[in-house]
Amino acid sequence: MARWFGKVRPMLKIVPDSDEANQNGANPSGESVLDALARDGARQMLAAALQAEVAAYVDAAADEVDADGHRLVVRNGHHEPREVTTAAGAVPVRAPRVNDKRTDEAGERRRFASAILPAWARKSPQVAEVLPLLYLHGLSSNDFAPALEQFLGTSAGLSPATITRLTGQWQDEATAFNTRSLAGTDYVYVWVDGIHLTVRLSQDRVCLLVMIGVRADGRKELIALADGFRESAESWADLLRDCKRRGMAAPVLAIGDGALGFWSAVRDVFPTTREQRCWFHKIGNVLSALPKSAQPGAKKALAEIWQAEDRAHAETAAKNFADEYGAKWPKAVAKITDDLAVLLEFYDYPAEHWIHLRTTNPIESTFATVRLRQRVTKGPGSRAAGVAMAFKLIESAQTRWRAVNAPHLVALVRAGATFEKGRLVERPDDQTDHRPGDRQQAA
Repeated sequence: MARWFGKVRPMLKIVPDSDEANQNGANPSGESVLDALARDGARQMLAAALQAEVAAYVDAAADEVDADGHRLVVRNGHHEPREVTTAAGAVPVRAPRVNDKRTDEAGERRRFASAILPAWARKSPQVAEVLPLLYLHGLSSNDFAPALEQFLGTSAGLSPATITRLTGQWQDEATAFNTRSLAGTDYVYVWVDGIHLTVRLSQDRVCLLVMIGVRADGRKELIALADGFRESAESWADLLRDCKRRGMAAPVLAIGDGALGFWSAVRDVFPTTREQRCWFHKIGNVLSALPKSAQPGAKKALAEIWQAEDRAHAETAAKNFADEYGAKWPKAVAKITDDLAVLLEFYDYPAEHWIHLRTTNPIESTFATVRLRQRVTKGPGSRAAGVAMAFKLIESAQTRWRAVNAPHLVALVRAGATFEKGRLVERPDDQTDHRPGDRQQAA
């Protein structure tokens, strides 16, 4: 056994002896040693995984033989080498090949299909997903190759044509989304808004009609995204009728801006749906009708209304606001007093849901990324591209949406439970159940 005295035992060297390489962490070709190790490790692991996958496939059919006793499934060399772009960079791959002589029920030859590396795959799913996200968040299609070539070690699949193909796919996906069946999903709450985008290649503007809903299990979900016309009642009615034809039930409560043509449309298509005006938009409208000197005090007084502990306190705060500002600025006060009932509708629902029901924030926050993309690219190139771009951004954002607070209470709202001061009112079994929507019919 070797003994070492008076000196440190030497360690295994993986970095070249070149002083420059040791200082910069790069090999003679200019590539980082760390990147080279990661890429080589990925190559070896991928090759081993593919070999194991093929071996398992062949072994599973070991007992299947032909009339001469020859196995029907055997190894058959390798496919032509190819380069696959992964998160670890460009990895060279030579996938093993299988000769499967078996036939299916239709008489067609069976083929081995790798779950790890599908046929003709040139990018890993993670890389394929990041390309549209980078484009949607502002990276120009012409900048993909120089921006990512250093990181991935290759520019393959990063051309502007790749993004052009993707945008075409997005338009098809948006069309399929807006024609899907809604019969299997119950939306209890819905937020609605109209978002305007400038079309770069024309003088036209896109008005996106957006509906985001809360399912009975408390999860948020995009319901519809359509190209409307100036948020008109007719455009909203067309969208709502289309959703109804596809199986959508009337939501219990809709939240939106008071300026929308949506309200007259929803009264026609879903007359039992209750109305909640967005406080974010309402506060902006009120403050715009006041001089700047009065705005700080008015904003505080308005907060006393929409942040009140219950409806009674909110009505008292609204009266105080009218007494203080009504004499000088009656138009500003009328914006509150005329719509007070629909501004305070959220108090008839669970207190845990109030924070979600007072504003259209789920739509506003989501479309912040859409507006960012528009500022970078000066707008989509066409109306269809604008809808597709917004759809993919919302689809991406939707994976990060969290459920509403106390999601178990959403089903009770749909069932018609009564809430007073935000708390569930327990009623005898023989007492008639009155849903929030029934109050509107009775009125």
